[in-house]
Amino acid sequence: METQNPNKLTNKNVFNLVNDTSRKIIFNFKKWGQATKNSAIIRIFNYLFLFLICILAAYFTIFTITPVVNTTMFKLSLKEFRPDLSYFSGKQPADNYLKKVQREITVLENRLRRLLPRDNYLVINTTENRIYLFSGNKIIHEGICSTGSYVKLKAGNDRQWIFQTPKGMFTIHGKAVSPVWRKPDWAFIEEGLPVPPKDSQLRFEAGVLGDYALSLGGGYLIHGTLYQRFLGLPVTHGCIRLGDYDLEKVYHALELGARVYIY
Repeated sequence: METQNPNKLTNKNVFNLVNDTSRKIIFNFKKWGQATKNSAIIRIFNYLFLFLICILAAYFTIFTITPVVNTTMFKLSLKEFRPDLSYFSGKQPADNYLKKVQREITVLENRLRRLLPRDNYLVINTTENRIYLFSGNKIIHEGICSTGSYVKLKAGNDRQWIFQTPKGMFTIHGKAVSPVWRKPDWAFIEEGLPVPPKDSQLRFEAGVLGDYALSLGGGYLIHGTLYQRFLGLPVTHGCIRLGDYDLEKVYHALELGARVYIY
């Protein structure tokens, strides 16, 4: 048979110790008087005393032990997830890879410079209706223009035209001062007029293309306009219209064979 050790600390012993202590404290206060005979008051005091001990234990745990544990765990997590920065040192492949990329960029830049025309060239943005006159990789002039309206015109004999500005790379085929417009068939059909013979004088009209014109081939021109208030809008039949000042700049800057990029 197991013999209990009277010195062993159990829950019952703790409760008895607290109970005896509280009784002694209460008996020391004379103002309690007869209240000490009431066992319910003693039990309440015991519970309050135990509650105070629990509060003190919780305070000690939260503000003393927990920060130490958290600090230790944080240090452990830093050791676990610290990246290996040695990979980025000059002795690792990353440095060699960056040098390789820089060499490739240099090669591409040199190749691009070789592709750029040595003479002046023109870039036309049909979305924003703007022109950019370049000399090498430097813009020397920019302005607004008008490009194709994308309107479709149908004729009675199943002929149709879509008035759009072509995209791609072109060259200047010809240059003219005070150009005369040779009206195509659609110009008469659009006005509801009969189409004259190809050599008819009715096809030739002066003063409507501005002071200069530059031919891109295929009937497409860079020229001036009588309706400069519409510049910046897609209103043409496919040609590129410029204002007087911009047209003069472009005409004198571009030589025969100069490139024109339209996108």
